[in-house]
Amino acid sequence: MKILANDGISQSGIDALQKEGFEVIITKVAQEQLENFINEHQIDAILVRSATQVRQELIDACPSIKLIGRGGVGMDNIDVDYARDQGLHVINTPAASSSSVAELVFAHLFGMVRFLHQSNREMPLEGDSRFKDLKRAYAAGTELRGKKIGIIGFGRIGQEVAKIALGLGMEVIANDPFTESAPITIEFFNGQRITIPIDTQDMDTLLKESDFITLHVPAQDAYVIGKNEIDKMKKGVGIVNAARGGVIDEIALINAIEEEKVKFAGLDVFEKEPSPEVQLLMNPELSLTPHIGAATLEAQDRIGTELATQITELLK
Repeated sequence: MKILANDGISQSGIDALQKEGFEVIITKVAQEQLENFINEHQIDAILVRSATQVRQELIDACPSIKLIGRGGVGMDNIDVDYARDQGLHVINTPAASSSSVAELVFAHLFGMVRFLHQSNREMPLEGDSRFKDLKRAYAAGTELRGKKIGIIGFGRIGQEVAKIALGLGMEVIANDPFTESAPITIEFFNGQRITIPIDTQDMDTLLKESDFITLHVPAQDAYVIGKNEIDKMKKGVGIVNAARGGVIDEIALINAIEEEKVKFAGLDVFEKEPSPEVQLLMNPELSLTPHIGAATLEAQDRIGTELATQITELLK
């Protein structure tokens, strides 16, 4: 059987699949050429991340496909229900990248509260001529310890964020329409662990009380955070979005930053990927990364081996 890993797969995943007798093709095929490539090579399974779209038209045009795999959590780039209605297996790896995304959230938070996103821009240009001025400008940082973090979406990733937050001494306010409570277990290097139950709260409470807000929800038809939600937040709040572009109204966010309602924001995802709005890219209050939440070596290894295990179980 032939597997096309169109958005790449870790070597550990390739090795595991080849060990089971699968042929793994890692050629990157352009979206418009995908149909011809799949049919020409009689591909049995296609593996994607967030770049490749697997829509109804492609599914209908490629009868050899038996399985669609998503390396990661969100599957908004796949017509999942339609594919399953046609008898195809559709799989993902919801747990493999949770820790990586959660750590990136705190990379943004730590950087923002100590102005690293700004000083890293200015120090290379003016560090030798304005050192004392820059020192004064960035000497009013704050600590995360003792602050309240609002987590919108309390699934696997949201709960990983909660683990780090609790370990830092933060108070967690979580919101999720499908989760009433969750036991958050923090494991230490020496095998010890503690479990802290977190009950979810209503959205208004989260918006009004949180010092920082982070989103971990799938793609939505409407904004989760827009002007009305921002108006309810504390003045000086920090926001991080490492979920999906389009869950935050970016215009409302920029306006809130200019009005000093929002102090800073960290964005890993954007409404117009892969060409984010210039006003986002140029705003000094934004900490920016190019959709790399799951892009650690450890996460990619876990994704590859988890996909290989599921494919072996389903297709052999």
